Amino acid sequence: MNILPKIALTMGDPAGIGPELAVRAATDPSLRKIADITVYGCPDIISKASAKFANGALINGGRTFLSAISRPDLAGTKTRPPLKIESSKQSALIKIADTGDLKFSKVPAGKTDTRCGIEAWNAILCATKDVIAGKMDALVTAPVNKASINKSGIPFTGHTEFIAELCGTANFAMMQSAENLRVVFATTHIPLDKVSEVITSKRIIEVAELINEAIRQEGIRKPILACAALNPHAGEDGYMGQEEIKTIIPALLKLRRKGIRIDGPFPPDILFIDTIRNNYDGIISMYHDQGHIPFKMLAFDKGVNSTLGLPIIRTSPDHGTAFDIAWEGIANTGSLFAAVRLAALRAKKRTKR
Repeated sequence: MNILPKIALTMGDPAGIGPELAVRAATDPSLRKIADITVYGCPDIISKASAKFANGALINGGRTFLSAISRPDLAGTKTRPPLKIESSKQSALIKIADTGDLKFSKVPAGKTDTRCGIEAWNAILCATKDVIAGKMDALVTAPVNKASINKSGIPFTGHTEFIAELCGTANFAMMQSAENLRVVFATTHIPLDKVSEVITSKRIIEVAELINEAIRQEGIRKPILACAALNPHAGEDGYMGQEEIKTIIPALLKLRRKGIRIDGPFPPDILFIDTIRNNYDGIISMYHDQGHIPFKMLAFDKGVNSTLGLPIIRTSPDHGTAFDIAWEGIANTGSLFAAVRLAALRAKKRTKR
């Protein structure tokens, strides 16, 4: 019997494209063959998304999908019957873990809103705790709006940091991937003027070891890595910055002594051209936009965000809430579908160990 990995998929910000992507993923025939998907979110919002984007698939409001750890107040509550949606065309049953009571009528599509922020955050919280508890096998998170969450009074830097905190993990890293292109980040969601003080040799070694191991788990026994410089022209022997000499190069030397194959530091403006990046299995970027801009130019519709170093599997699409096209039915599903596929693949490999 083929047991499919159980994927916890959050709805994302209700005012963005997350609900559309979630119901499309949950009803997509190709994804249903490889994953058992449960959408974490508000039933009324998911039901409206289903009626609009998924041919009115029935919603199974499964409060009992939630573990006692994620929602002690709801643990043991009986699963309500499927919500009936008027539709001439039924496609599939969408499993949903009920994480909130926000109604679709209260959602200002395409705008920041504290109520949407709270519900998006709560869906992440519940889904993550269920994966940690072993109720689900992997976590896939749809896009949220950081401003909506922070305006609600909840301090929120990003999915990566929040989920790592819930997992109790201090050593973690963000990785973007698409086929053979993989980029890991020494720093993530911090202001640009803080980057140079946050980057240390220790941190570079940590993220290099994380991406090296992640690539090895994909079946590449001896990955070859490339490391970006921080300053223009890789610092020009210290005339354009000292970080390469004092921080990056010493880290690379230590990594080589550990047996990790790594080259650099490369000037960032040449690292992503085909003739260089195609020689490497993974790239270490010093800060958010240094890696995100070229990655999204190369693989925007199929890029996947992963968090390395966690005790759980977590992926997400490599884009935001797209407020400008929210609830219009034109969101590109490529990145989210790729995130589900990767999460399912990793979950399956983990169960085989």
